Amino acid sequence: MATKETIDRFLACRRLAFVGVSREATDFSRTVFRALAGRGYDVVPVNAAGGEVEGRPCVRRLAEVEPPAEAALLMTPPAATDAVVRECAEVGLRRVWMHRGAGRGAVSPAAVAFCREQGIEVVDGACPFMFLPGTGLGHRIHRFFLRLVGRLPS
Repeated sequence: MATKETIDRFLACRRLAFVGVSREATDFSRTVFRALAGRGYDVVPVNAAGGEVEGRPCVRRLAEVEPPAEAALLMTPPAATDAVVRECAEVGLRRVWMHRGAGRGAVSPAAVAFCREQGIEVVDGACPFMFLPGTGLGHRIHRFFLRLVGRLPS
């Protein structure tokens, strides 16, 4: 599990590549995207299908992010995460967050191991809403219970 310091260093990055953001407006990934953008992050949507997200053009690959991102948030299926972290290493990204809310999320044990071998700081699980200021009541309650059962990084 990631430490709070690793999470804080990730959230201190202001330009984020958001890999796997859905083009579907009602998808949860779009909620996370809007929350980050609304808090002043320069969020670059990365979606292999291209298109547009929240008025921003999607790039298809991390190598197309110009100027480069400081970190990458992954909301990809675990099978895709393995390839994405290799692309992160290729473009020089040193911080990766593999989203996990309910269910397995983007976390892949092989991808986590690869990141650590490459010196990439990785948040292996958790949802940014657990750490962003000003989140809604539902997220605050979720955070409370995670802290209560010892599953919130400290």
